[in-house]
Amino acid sequence: MDKSLKPLVSIITVNHNGFDDTCEMIGSFLAHETIPFEIIVVDNGSNPPQAEEIKSRYTREDNRIKVVQNINNGFAGGNNAGLKVATGDYLFFINNDTYITQPILETLIRRLGDPQNGGVSPMLKYDSAKDVIQFAGFTPLTPVTLRNRMIGEREPDRGQYSTPNETAYLHGAAMMIRREVLQQVGPMTEAFFLFYEEVDWSVQIKKAGYRLWYEPAAVVYHKESMTARRGTPMREFYLSRARMLFARRNLRGVLKYLSCTYICLLAAPKKAATYLLHGQAALAKAAIYGTYKGIYAKKK
Repeated sequence: MDKSLKPLVSIITVNHNGFDDTCEMIGSFLAHETIPFEIIVVDNGSNPPQAEEIKSRYTREDNRIKVVQNINNGFAGGNNAGLKVATGDYLFFINNDTYITQPILETLIRRLGDPQNGGVSPMLKYDSAKDVIQFAGFTPLTPVTLRNRMIGEREPDRGQYSTPNETAYLHGAAMMIRREVLQQVGPMTEAFFLFYEEVDWSVQIKKAGYRLWYEPAAVVYHKESMTARRGTPMREFYLSRARMLFARRNLRGVLKYLSCTYICLLAAPKKAATYLLHGQAALAKAAIYGTYKGIYAKKK
């Protein structure tokens, strides 16, 4: 690719009380990337606000860094605030607790060279175990229970997922789309606040006739822990709410009825009972209340 003709990539990340992680992520792109890019940091309601601190560190010396102060209106809301100032031909949404060790943008752009390819996510590996895979694609959600699998999760990388493949959904920690896809499909809905936004968006992109890809030649390291941690009531609330809302937004006819019934009468009560058996009443309450709120949440 002729350097003079390389397109601009807008890298959008959301910061919420994560100054050090955000700076490490920015530093990794400044150190390793070779094609034109801009980095847009959205400070999503940090307490105290961190936008000015990020600006003072970067923007005076590097005009590729933009900082947006935003209220905390969730994952999609933060990314959408970044979109308002993004000027790139390609839009790369990436968690602030990630980093790269080699160039990845040109590889991702190349995967989107086919007009039918609407979005792509790189391979994700764990920061705590750099030879262990976190993400090598998603399997489709089952139509009623809404369960699926993250391919490669916690597997040592032996090259078994070194072939690019279509994926059912993009991974919200790192995903690139072309601007024309955004113009056709629109941004992520802000109805969820947390969880399922990128899955919902992936569904909309595929409905528009595009394919989604997993690209192993590009690798991003993610600081998410390999160890399964017990959730907080807030996390359980939003996860339960999002699952129900996703079913209401994306399923149709009898499948929608069956899925919502399954979640309400089987999945949520079973999860709450399990929490109660382990003495976690707050998590049990959050699972039930989140499901209830998902029934009545606005779908747009």
